[in-house]
Amino acid sequence: MQLVGYLDSPYVRRTAITMRLLGIDYQHRELSIFRQYDEFRALHPSVKVPLLILDDGTKLIDSNLIIDYLQTQVARRSLMPPGAPEYREALRVTGLALVGMEKVVQLIYEAQHRPEQCRHEPWKQRIIQQFEGSVDLLEQAVAAVEAPSWLHGPGLCQSDIATAVLWRFMQHNSQVDADAGRWPALAAFSHRAEALPEFMACPLSG
Repeated sequence: MQLVGYLDSPYVRRTAITMRLLGIDYQHRELSIFRQYDEFRALHPSVKVPLLILDDGTKLIDSNLIIDYLQTQVARRSLMPPGAPEYREALRVTGLALVGMEKVVQLIYEAQHRPEQCRHEPWKQRIIQQFEGSVDLLEQAVAAVEAPSWLHGPGLCQSDIATAVLWRFMQHNSQVDADAGRWPALAAFSHRAEALPEFMACPLSG
């Protein structure tokens, strides 16, 4: 099994951390969808990360779908809470983190890939509002948690992974302000997660 993409993508990184937490062996192949576009396109015409190549050659894209598949391969452990209310809350929090990731990526594309004469400041401000609104709600969710517990109990769930990965992604990119003063609970939560061996084994790269 091969996971393709750089760990500077939060989608690749959350998938890699998930695989380690589930105990799934894989090879990591670093390919950039920008610097190595043609090579990546030869693997899959969508040129989308993460790309998971299964042992039989099947190729899966989209971190949510890949993680859903991976979970079916490891029946002994789930990275989602079992109870219906907790499961619903985990989906809510994971969704907020994914929106945060999406908005940071949009801001990066605006700054680095869209010609300056084509940029539209009201659109950028709208993206920032969406980003900050999602992170504000994440801060509320995380602030209700007391260590050593995670968002939904003693074990890590997808909401924990996505939330911690988002904060590190924010720190890694100058397009947004990872303000620990504004979001102190989120900063502390991510710092605690980043100290875990599964996170340390998947550092940002690129």
